[in-house]
Amino acid sequence: MPHSTRWSSASVPCRLEWRPSAWLAAALAMLGVLAASAVVPSDLPPGIALPLAAVACGYGGWLARRELRRPSRQWVVPAVGEPSLDGEAMADVEVRWRGPMAFLAWRDPRGRQRRLHWWPDTLPRARRRELRLVLQLRAATRAGTSMAP
Repeated sequence: MPHSTRWSSASVPCRLEWRPSAWLAAALAMLGVLAASAVVPSDLPPGIALPLAAVACGYGGWLARRELRRPSRQWVVPAVGEPSLDGEAMADVEVRWRGPMAFLAWRDPRGRQRRLHWWPDTLPRARRRELRLVLQLRAATRAGTSMAP
């Protein structure tokens, strides 16, 4: 059929943006407040308990602010080939799922272990599905043919 449309066998890569989670920042701030509320009624003398509670609140706020100030990252996952993060090659890429949360672990070019976590507020349902599908496609292409030689 000379006039039929040629379909490309290449798949469009999955591009995901990682950004800091407001839910995680709120949880970190809340942990600081809860730690402070646990220290105040303890048996510590008030001269130690009140400054310690202030430090706990401050540290929780500092952790939340640090989380929110992390820069956004661009992750590209092709169906075939190696994924990259902000244009940098990744090795030993592994994605794990815990309900609606995705956990990415990899080694950077220097061999250091790195991790990113997508919370439900930063990775919508449609993007989670797209990521799961491209990861299944990658697994199927790495497995090779299923027919006997």
